[in-house]
Amino acid sequence: MQYQLPFTRPGQIVGLLGGSFDPPHAGHVHISREALRRFDLDQVWWLVSPGNPLKTRGPAPLGTRLEASRALLRHPAIHVSDFEAQAGTRYTAETLARLQMARPGVRFVWLMGADNLAQLDQWQDWHEIMGRVPIGVLARPGQRISARTSKASQIYRRFRIKGRHSRALALADAPAWCFVNVPMTAISSTEIRARGDWSGLAKS
Repeated sequence: MQYQLPFTRPGQIVGLLGGSFDPPHAGHVHISREALRRFDLDQVWWLVSPGNPLKTRGPAPLGTRLEASRALLRHPAIHVSDFEAQAGTRYTAETLARLQMARPGVRFVWLMGADNLAQLDQWQDWHEIMGRVPIGVLARPGQRISARTSKASQIYRRFRIKGRHSRALALADAPAWCFVNVPMTAISSTEIRARGDWSGLAKS
């Protein structure tokens, strides 16, 4: 099956930042720029999901979130994709499997905030995720300790790459993960919605 994806060349390294982006904000841009530099990536793709299986409340319409994400970005190496909607995948493990089939010559790195590492063991088929691609974890305010003591980090502790060697992560065979401390903005999508600053909350 043919998917509409950003252009890649064989051998390139692409970081994947998944989420609802409800709404997208400067924090997402910041973590993407840091990931490009820290993990020596060629591109970062925002995988804007139709919905988050861990959240009971649905997000704003997908088209609204895609449009807002593209309007926010001003970086040639960061792209927005609705791949999960195209492929009909719901969970990260199956999304990764489809992407690897669609772009067999590309090396993918899954990107997440430290808060997601803290709850990774709640994700569907999370061991498969760890076994498919290297994972780059970027610290967020207040989440460093819980992430480093999480079930996932303990089980896979011997596969951790030290932060000072973060540029080697993408070329490592999975399972491999790297935790880096970066200056982080405390802004969150939840706070933006709570303030009423996100017009996309109106469902269509």
